[in-house]
Amino acid sequence: MSCERDRAILNSILNPFLPVGTEFDTEEPTELKDDVGEVTNEVVEAKKIERKAVQLAESGNVDQAIRDLTAAMTMAPHLPSLFNNRAQAYRLIGDTEKAMKDLNEAISLSKGKGKSACQAYCQRGLLHRKQGHDEKALTDFKNAADLGSSFAKMALIQMNPYAALCNQMLAQVMEKLQNGSQED
Repeated sequence: MSCERDRAILNSILNPFLPVGTEFDTEEPTELKDDVGEVTNEVVEAKKIERKAVQLAESGNVDQAIRDLTAAMTMAPHLPSLFNNRAQAYRLIGDTEKAMKDLNEAISLSKGKGKSACQAYCQRGLLHRKQGHDEKALTDFKNAADLGSSFAKMALIQMNPYAALCNQMLAQVMEKLQNGSQED
């Protein structure tokens, strides 16, 4: 039987980026699903095209994946996953502006709920962070973390200024120890 102090020590060892005393929620959320509305023939066909487009993007045929996802959007323009996946493809080719537009649309269509919203918040958070907009990135990662994203939770931990300061100080101490320095 472990006491609270033991759990706190283990938590500090296993999650070094967390500020001391903060527990990392290791519970996996129930699987998120998107509300696709009425499942029509168009929705079924659009989802089929989407799966093929994801495979194309993964195999390096990103331009064709974008074309296929765009075609699927004409069949089911209300599906947030289509916009989220096309945004990922745009990110792969470095088109941040189009990726951001699609991510905004995915979040809007999903009403900030479900798997596509969670993924879109993570992607948009990464884009904001890359552009140096840390406050916007934090907001998006928090939204994704609230939806259950463990990636977003880790991103929030790494962006925590206290954790960054502690890591910087720890790195300096370790460097001094490795160099044999006895200074304070």
